[in-house]
Amino acid sequence: MQSLKHHFLLAMPHQEDPNFSGSLVYLCDHDENGSMGVIVNHPLDVTLDALFDQLELGGEESPHRETPVYFGGPMHKDRGFILHRGDSDDWDSSIQVEDGIALTTSMDILQALAVGRGPEHFLVCLGCAGWDAGHMEEELKDNAWLTVEGQSNILFSMPPAERLSAAAGVLGIDLNLMTRDAGHA
Repeated sequence: MQSLKHHFLLAMPHQEDPNFSGSLVYLCDHDENGSMGVIVNHPLDVTLDALFDQLELGGEESPHRETPVYFGGPMHKDRGFILHRGDSDDWDSSIQVEDGIALTTSMDILQALAVGRGPEHFLVCLGCAGWDAGHMEEELKDNAWLTVEGQSNILFSMPPAERLSAAAGVLGIDLNLMTRDAGHA
């Protein structure tokens, strides 16, 4: 089995699950036990300022106060998943996804962001997306998703509304030209 860790999943136009319609998922883990990732193109109507306030972290002087928080997926919606550039060794509970990209779930990274420290490039996601062993592969066979290798510039340098089309562009595809209906020859 080829791992799709550090790949994007691009929701096909016919994806009807409201959790994933129009979504770009960045896969942080994929092995024989299943898959886990975060949706990276659906900002919520919540900023880090509100999150800092809810968690009583202060943050009044943080340069990140107006940064949007993302809907990361339908699982564990009460937990934060921070995808960021950098090294997993810098944080308490973190995994290295790819060289220079880590996923952290510990409070220390939010505390650092609240006081203006921490990684310069990051996405704070509430919730994650997960698939049991073989489930994502079945969805791929059913043409629910396209895959392409992840790119940090798409994650951290592009506006959220452009990320899905940019990832499709890596494949040379315009998702707006694809039909929702399947054809059979």
